[in-house]
Amino acid sequence: MTVFVFDIETVPDVDTGRRLYDLEGLSDKDVANVMFHKRRQQTGESEFLPLHLHRVVAISAVLASPRAFRVWSLGDCEADEAEIIQRFFDGIDKYTPTLVSWNGGGFDLPVLHYRSLLHGIAAPRYWETGDEDNSFRWNNYISRYHARHTDVMDVLSGYQPRATARLDEVAVMLGLPGKMGMSGDKVWDCYLQGDLAGIRNYCETDVLNTYLVYLRFELIRGRIMEPQYRDACRQIHEYLLASDRPHLREFAQAWRLPE
Repeated sequence: MTVFVFDIETVPDVDTGRRLYDLEGLSDKDVANVMFHKRRQQTGESEFLPLHLHRVVAISAVLASPRAFRVWSLGDCEADEAEIIQRFFDGIDKYTPTLVSWNGGGFDLPVLHYRSLLHGIAAPRYWETGDEDNSFRWNNYISRYHARHTDVMDVLSGYQPRATARLDEVAVMLGLPGKMGMSGDKVWDCYLQGDLAGIRNYCETDVLNTYLVYLRFELIRGRIMEPQYRDACRQIHEYLLASDRPHLREFAQAWRLPE
């Protein structure tokens, strides 16, 4: 089985914000500040924007199969949003992997749906629900309770909103590094500073946390046994330590391997 674990990072969609609120002439930073302000007025507290007003700046992934393991971010730092999202859905269309996320059903995938709508990105395999491939009728990417996409946060909470947990807290509970020098609320500031590489590095560590929590979940539901779990952790740890990317080596050094 090929597992494709993914995570996205987003910034305010200031282009749409300008049109929605008639803000032509304002800088991106000022437009975003207006969007945040209006959101606080709507919610009374939170400035977290509606999902259709997020723009994707990074998608990072772990690809894990019996013969391969890889951590990377789709496209390069110069790739635009449409290219990054196209690469994501092209991979699904080509390989039909099992998707794994943390809150992907509540955030990442809906954002990708809206942005695909904006860019006109076709993804027939992803949207398949059984009309062309009967096997997708009972197991597809869209249904909340189907396994082609496993939202680990959703499953572990028993699909109860009040029982959900933050990825970094669950990761730290399991001896994983959790957040490393950045968090989602700092992404916009980093983007304004031009630090897209830092955002991508942060996203890659988040997706590693997600995969390793998922691996632990595979253990408790009996999909893998304890020796397999420990061996997989050891191999991933060695892969990260041997990487030429400092943030992956730092992750490995901060990871308390299961004894």
